[in-house]
Parts: sequence; structure tokens; C-alpha cells
Amino acid sequence: MMEAITTLPVLPPRSPESNKGSFGRVLVVAGSRGMSGAAVLAASAALRAGAGLVRVAIPFEVWPAVAIGNPCYTTLPLTHDKEGKLSRAASPELVRAAAASDVVALGPGLGRSAELGGLLEEVLARVSVPIVLDADGLNNFIDHPDRLGLHAGPLVITPHPGEFARLVAMDTARVQAARQELAGELAQKHRLFVVLKGHATVVTDGARLFVNTTGNPGMATAGSGDVLTGMIAAFVGQGLDPFQAAQLGVYLHGLAGDLARDELGEESLVATDLIEYLPRAFRAWRNETT
Repeated sequence: MMEAITTLPVLPPRSPESNKGSFGRVLVVAGSRGMSGAAVLAASAALRAGAGLVRVAIPFEVWPAVAIGNPCYTTLPLTHDKEGKLSRAASPELVRAAAASDVVALGPGLGRSAELGGLLEEVLARVSVPIVLDADGLNNFIDHPDRLGLHAGPLVITPHPGEFARLVAMDTARVQAARQELAGELAQKHRLFVVLKGHATVVTDGARLFVNTTGNPGMATAGSGDVLTGMIAAFVGQGLDPFQAAQLGVYLHGLAGDLARDELGEESLVATDLIEYLPRAFRAWRNETT
């Protein structure tokens, strides 16, 4: 039986003596040919969620597009293959950058390939800082979920129901019928923090369970998950443990979506709106908790 958690965590207060290094060094590993926007969204969301320093590791081919996407993060262009995906030859530089960070957001828009899968395995095996694994980062392990155990540090995975179903070799309908139980079992089996996205997003480490109450159908739009990945990583970087970071991430992500819906409508909501409305979500959350 998992313990139901209903209270939200609180971010540590910011000291007047703080500097940008005080609020987390986040490395976002994302993007590929045709998917540069995923890197921009995840990194921009990490900044807006309070990360002090954000660096984006991307294939050299998409470096100009990502660099111009936001002047507030730095970039790390890396070797890529002929299809514009990160190459395994990028491993030494990527591992060094990850090891020098407080947390890594890994996966949005990376694409899939055998070589990329090998690169991701090396990062998991050789880096011990917390990792938030999303989208294609997770898809590269679909056939080998046991390899998620290569990571010695905390690992947060953020699958949507289809990705989760492929991980556990079930159909999506069966997953949706037992979301909490299956997420808890996967978390316990592989020592993970699982964020099973969708209506009433589930957060669990196999012992604790949080079911989110914010969010709306307008958030079912491309890039929404990339924003969540960046937010969770930012909260880890600011000192929350991975379970708490995931809790606060899904709650504020959904609350930003609700505030955007109230002004824009569900039909017109896009992923960049979530970032734009995040400051309002922070204010509303703080008003609720004080």
C-alpha cells in the first residue's frame, strides 16, 4: 500500500546573499533535426521555474536555432550523425557537462537510433547526478527498461500513457485502467520516480503516491511535456528531492495551464503559454500556501 501524499512541498527561501549558482545548474540534453523547439521549450521552462543556470546540449546542426530561442541560457553544440541526432562520439563531452551539473533533463526531441541509445546508456551509467528522463530519452529504452537501472543516482521518468504501456509491454487501455498501481510497481521494480502523465497525473516512488488535481484538456498540445521536464529539473536543482520536484512540477504546470485556459480558452492553448503563465501560477500557489 502506497502512502497518499496530498500536501505540496515548499521551495527553500532565497537568501539575500544568493547568486545564480545557488539555484541549480541544469543541463538540458534535447533537440535534433526538425525538433529544435523541444530544446528551447524545456530550457526556457527550467529558467522560468527558477533555475539559476541552464545549459542546453544539442546537435551542432540545430545550434543556431536553439541559441536564438532564448538569450538567458547557454548552449553546448555536440557531434551529430547524418540524420541530425546526437552521435555517440559526443559521449565524453556530454558526460563531462552532465557531471558538472546539479541535474540533467534528458530527452525532449532527441529522436531514436541505436547509436543514440548507446549514448544515453553511457550518460546514465557514468553520471550520478539526478536525471529527468522524458520523451525520446525514455523511448530509447522502450525495449530495455532494465537498463534504466544503470543510473546510480535519482532517476525521474515522465512517460505519457502510450510510452508507459510500451515500457511495461501492455496496451494503453490496460495502463489507463490501473494507472496508480502500475506506476507504483514500475517505480518499485526499477527504483524510479515515475510521473505518469495525463488526466490526474500520477507521481510515485513506489512508496508514496501523489495524484495531481490541476490541468485541463487544452494542455494536450505539442511541447507541453517538454515544459514539464524543464520545470521538474529546475525544482531538483533548487533543492527539492525528486519526488517533491515532480509533485510541484506537475501541480504548477497544470495550474499554469488552467490560468492560460481561463484567458485564452482550451482550443487556443499552446506550450509556450504554459511558460508565459507560470509566474502567475507561482503567485497563486504562494497565496494558497501563506
